[in-house]
Amino acid sequence: MKTLADLNTPIFWAEGHPGSLERDKWVVSVIGNCVNPQQFTWQELLKLPQKEVRGRLTSVTRWSVEGLWTGIALSTMLGIVEMLPTCKYLRFWSVGEIYDTSIPLEIALKEKSMLAYSFNKEYLTEDYGGPVRAFIPYLWGYKSAKSVVKIELMEYYIPGFWEKRGYTDSGEIEPGPCRDLNAEGEIKYIKEPGEVQF
Repeated sequence: MKTLADLNTPIFWAEGHPGSLERDKWVVSVIGNCVNPQQFTWQELLKLPQKEVRGRLTSVTRWSVEGLWTGIALSTMLGIVEMLPTCKYLRFWSVGEIYDTSIPLEIALKEKSMLAYSFNKEYLTEDYGGPVRAFIPYLWGYKSAKSVVKIELMEYYIPGFWEKRGYTDSGEIEPGPCRDLNAEGEIKYIKEPGEVQF
């Protein structure tokens, strides 16, 4: 199976590439509207129930890449920290806590929404948001925050890095042309909002 690099997936870090990151020392904090806020080390994340889903990461710049993503379902993590009924949004923070973005709880609870650490059975590199990134195939890629270090469980919505710069708060994928990286960049058409199916 091809890696993201093999598929010529663009590398883009709005806040600047973080350089080398130490997977074995990675920690993801889950805080906010929950009974049991926690910090999950890399080793602890790997001990949680794992999930594999096939889906597409689709950029607002109109490219899409499909593969097998492995990680931990967001619903699993929310159960572990005992999310409170007041939680309505999840806010992701990337390494350095410059980049953030938020998604509604109902999207976070969908089947394919996860913290992913692997694409096509290979660990994600820093170029593509490793060690652990959000994978939210139902929304534009800017909602799938890279190199996640913190998840805040929020009662209300806060616009994130790109949303403050004019991108939609909903992140809803819109119909129109899109380059399919699995087909060598062939232009295909997104027919309806939501998860992309070519």
